[in-house]
Amino acid sequence: MKKQKHQRLIVALALLALASFIAGCATMEAHNTKSLLSAAGFKIRKPETPKQHELYNALENNRLARATYNGRTFYVFKDADDGIAYVGHEAEYQRYQNLCIQQKIAQDYYMASTMNSYYARGWYGAWGPRGMYW
Repeated sequence: MKKQKHQRLIVALALLALASFIAGCATMEAHNTKSLLSAAGFKIRKPETPKQHELYNALENNRLARATYNGRTFYVFKDADDGIAYVGHEAEYQRYQNLCIQQKIAQDYYMASTMNSYYARGWYGAWGPRGMYW
């Protein structure tokens, strides 16, 4: 009986750790998106009029949405935690896309270099003594 309780506790702690890890990743991703939007030139706006509040509440949180108004296209990212929206036009959106691509390339390059050094460590000294374990 004690063993089952112990196993349930371990499973519950593992699920809690997994849930907090996933939530942490989502928070980091949203923060990263906000910093990229700011770097691309998106303006931070707080809804002030009733019409702006209505439009703001209709947006999905932490998602970049495209809208057209009076023939002009603009992009809006809702940040419900801070109660603001990042607003930009086509030029800012294109800069944001370029920044995302540059960041992805940098992350891929970093991962490749890290993996190369990790696997290379196994080959250094593979043909001879390895420290104290020879």
